[in-house]
Amino acid sequence: MSDANLISPVPLYINGEFINSSSSQWIEVTDPATNDVIANVPCSTESELESAIASAGETFEQWKEVPVPERARLMLSYQQLLKVHHDELATLLSSETGKNFADAKGDVWRGIEVVEQAANIASLMMGETVENVASDIDSYSLIQPLGVCCGITPFNFPAMIPLWMFPMAIAAGNTFVLKPSEQVPLTAIRLAELFEQAGAPKGVLQIVHGSKEQVDYLLAHPDIRTISFVGSVPVAKHIYQTGTHHLKRVQAFAGAKNHMVVMPDANMEQVVNHLVGSSVGAAGQRCMAISVAVLVGNAIDVIPDLKAAMRKVKPGPSNDNQAAYGPLISPAAKARVINLIEQGKQQGAICEVDGSHCQVEGYPDGNWLGPTLFSGVSTEMAIYQQEIFGPVLVCISVATLDEAINLINNNPYGNGTSIFTACGAAARKFQHRIQVGQVGINVPIPVPLPFFSFTGWRGSFYGDLHAYGKQAVRFYTETKTVTARWFDEDIPDGPNMTIHLR
Repeated sequence: MSDANLISPVPLYINGEFINSSSSQWIEVTDPATNDVIANVPCSTESELESAIASAGETFEQWKEVPVPERARLMLSYQQLLKVHHDELATLLSSETGKNFADAKGDVWRGIEVVEQAANIASLMMGETVENVASDIDSYSLIQPLGVCCGITPFNFPAMIPLWMFPMAIAAGNTFVLKPSEQVPLTAIRLAELFEQAGAPKGVLQIVHGSKEQVDYLLAHPDIRTISFVGSVPVAKHIYQTGTHHLKRVQAFAGAKNHMVVMPDANMEQVVNHLVGSSVGAAGQRCMAISVAVLVGNAIDVIPDLKAAMRKVKPGPSNDNQAAYGPLISPAAKARVINLIEQGKQQGAICEVDGSHCQVEGYPDGNWLGPTLFSGVSTEMAIYQQEIFGPVLVCISVATLDEAINLINNNPYGNGTSIFTACGAAARKFQHRIQVGQVGINVPIPVPLPFFSFTGWRGSFYGDLHAYGKQAVRFYTETKTVTARWFDEDIPDGPNMTIHLR
């Protein structure tokens, strides 16, 4: 904690006003490339949290009556402003996350795509009707807003993930309280400024700050109807258990251990390029990163080429156009990843490339970690069992596709997975039998566009089906999103084919 007077305080956004907190507890916001303090963020007081929730509750009574087309037009105006300020937002985002500029622009753009989907809210809110469900009786259903919603967002995508949440909720007629990560609060405040400029009425969006104490207050508050969260497994479990204990609807996206299966017939040049980019991009700090390469049969022969390619990749500051990615978010995050790397060595894995001692010229105090590659990894090792959340790729060798499928299905996580192969039968078998929510076929990171579901399974998501208990009847089926790119040697960048299975 630091004294609030050292550097400009990050404001709260309550009832359409940006106000300075009266809190006595503040958290330093640092630039991960230098660890210089760039701002101080408050731990909101109880009265400030109450004011935000009360404002959202009062505004809801008017906002839910606003015609749906008018809400959609607000989102059209907002997405246009976000596009105009795309580069500015990316620059701000880079300063608090350390992401390189291209990665930061991608973060903002994926959020803009969700706002565009929110502008289509009218078609998403249509109900159902059936005549004569009984003699002379008709039945119909209406889709209506819930009330005050709350979003708790992580550090790694400070534009995209808040924009996953509040535009859709507000377009549907709800009001929203956002608690961004205390490590990256600046982007969220700028998003709120632009939302206000787009014409958002006072009170539809509130922003509060803090850590666990403030989150627990939101989770227990009787006027908050639903919670959305993205973050680590322990926090996701806590939020899901606490929120549902207080009878709220909760969706909590948790951790991941995403595998890419490489078949012997795959295009190995593409495999190497995609494995490097999907494992170390964004410094590995994304829940869709590929962190395990499952090499089937002779595919293990790709390791020397993979090793050579990873050695060429260098991190650097956001203004370095040659840098592949930026620093980790904090010294604690870096120390955690280095500890896992050391455990991997001690437990018998072969460290083919070691980025533990990475230095970036001119930035001696940054949270730098070079690309790290392990081979000879087994499922008992910590580097396989834990989500590393750093630029680390581990390689496991198996004999058959069936063995690869069983390995992935036995992993506790179920966020994303991929297979690289030239065989349609192998791709179809993998897609059909794999128990993971998002599947890529010759696509390394199968993130669906906003008009598809984001479909984490098992330990990567708490909510929806989990609310029913093991012995209850499941009223819904899980959703799997499959993204496929079919290519041969002559057409390496063929068209995408997307299949949505229910």
